[in-house]
Amino acid sequence: MLDALLKAKALLSDKGYDADWFRAALANRGIAACDPSKANRKIQIAHDRTLYRQRNKVENMFG
Repeated sequence: MLDALLKAKALLSDKGYDADWFRAALANRGIAACDPSKANRKIQIAHDRTLYRQRNKVENMFG
């Protein structure tokens, strides 16, 4: 499924996609992961909060 991703600068996703292998796969394609870290991650990874808030608009469009 990762091969089907279109060219993008960032991927807006929720905490469910916070995995090291997924972040690495995105980085290999030059895509920045913009999702908050899961609560159980020992070292939290910073994310762009302003950009992450835009995810809600996309979800509402489909909802």
